[in-house]
Amino acid sequence: MIPSMRSLTAEEYVEAFKSFLDHSTEHQCMDEFNKEQMPNIMASHKAEHASLLPGDFLAGVDLKMIRILQAVHPGVFIDNEIVEPNPQHVAAYKELVNQAQDLQNVSFIWHQLTSLEYEQQVKEKGTHKKFDFIHMIQMLYRVEDIPNTIKFFHSCLDHHGKLLIIILSDSSGWASLWKKHRDCLPATDSGHYITCSGITEVLRRLGAQHRVFELPSGWDITECFTEGDALGGRMMDFLTGTKNFLGTAPAALRRRLQDALCQPECSSTRDGRVIFSNNLSMIVVES
Repeated sequence: MIPSMRSLTAEEYVEAFKSFLDHSTEHQCMDEFNKEQMPNIMASHKAEHASLLPGDFLAGVDLKMIRILQAVHPGVFIDNEIVEPNPQHVAAYKELVNQAQDLQNVSFIWHQLTSLEYEQQVKEKGTHKKFDFIHMIQMLYRVEDIPNTIKFFHSCLDHHGKLLIIILSDSSGWASLWKKHRDCLPATDSGHYITCSGITEVLRRLGAQHRVFELPSGWDITECFTEGDALGGRMMDFLTGTKNFLGTAPAALRRRLQDALCQPECSSTRDGRVIFSNNLSMIVVES
């Protein structure tokens, strides 16, 4: 009997996500943006005391942003608050902080909460703290109410503060997959199929000034097409949000999704490898 399809647990998601990071240029393209653009973005805020609120983070990327902020504003004390519901991600971040030797004048406050839980906590306490920088890295797919979430965190910005949103680009393979083949993706959770244009439309309705930077990125998904390959299985799990998708999905559904992944609007072929377009957009929102 074939087991039924189900969503990934938090622990299974972390494992599938690692297979994605190990074979994509997601972190590399963020690093390039941090190196070339982030110092100028952060330099526009002339602060004697800086604060950073990461919402649903990638720990290594977040620490790099802190170091950029330190370099741009030497000697400035940084209050860093983290909002992240996944305990494994929180633990990984804390371990990186413990290992770091160059984080002088930086404090950390940990909120193992969803963005909605954090918002409710802030409103209940009646203490609406202001931040110089808030970043949301690949998180808005999973919030219940995207417009209100953006509106709330935008209201948390201090004067001349910046809200940094990283979301999938409209030129990514994900955008094409969600637009043309959404009906072949299993309904695994309450996640939103949203890309950059959906976020900028929200920002326009809010009247929030913003700029968009495109970050080219690729993901080698070649093993997704190798029968019985364990890595390919984890990649397909991450793509669909489903545990053991290749082993539990009906054969017709598997074939349709694999065929869609091979289409030129989703992927390209380089040296015999299938590279899925993982292009990102960085949206810089002014206070």
